[in-house]
Amino acid sequence: MKLQPICDCELSERLLYTSFILLMGLGYLMALAFLYTSFENVDGKPGLSVGDIAEDYYGNRSGSRLEAAIRGPMSAYIQIDDRSTIVSWLKSGASQKDYESEIKPILAKRCFACHTPASGLAIPNLSTYEGIQEVTNVDTGMSIHSLMKISHIHLFGIGLILFGVGMVFRRVEMRCGLKSTLIVLPFVAILVDIMAWFLTKWDPIYAYTVVIAGAVLGLCLAIQIFTSLYQMWFKPPSQGPCQT
Repeated sequence: MKLQPICDCELSERLLYTSFILLMGLGYLMALAFLYTSFENVDGKPGLSVGDIAEDYYGNRSGSRLEAAIRGPMSAYIQIDDRSTIVSWLKSGASQKDYESEIKPILAKRCFACHTPASGLAIPNLSTYEGIQEVTNVDTGMSIHSLMKISHIHLFGIGLILFGVGMVFRRVEMRCGLKSTLIVLPFVAILVDIMAWFLTKWDPIYAYTVVIAGAVLGLCLAIQIFTSLYQMWFKPPSQGPCQT
């Protein structure tokens, strides 16, 4: 099958392809920014690291879910002094007496807008001692149910993005073996990435696999987008169609 090279496309087709792949690239950058801001402080240290990823999936087996949340994704909602008070309460045994006198007033100011039954959200109820006990147990990371939920969303969503960008990229002029590799590799990378989430739940060492697979996915997507844009707008007319 012979394909018309992307540099020979008419203007309307170039504009269509350019708008699509730029939008997908921007969406990917937004997703990276969201991941960074959500998990950069999970391990209690500045910046996003392998430790943050490992702790998100494996958990902090030396601490509780509540501690992991207020040190990580929820840290922006809790002031440092209040955070220290809550952590000290957890370390001292998380008694009901101290919850009522010290912890509940803090949570009422910072957390009750969402963490009460009235909010209608399917998240822990922190307004009662019985409710908060659900998150004062040992933090074992993301549940299998949550992993399955986000896995199928990522597989469908990213799979469609890679398909769309790949359909544009397949028309660039490039050695067919290299082009085929760049098209298939990100699909393999996202599959390995998501499988590594479940493996990291079992052993935190697999967090390195998550990072490597994510980097491969991002690199391949960037090559596809920038190569397509360059050949659409800056490459001279082709010397003939690429045969695949």
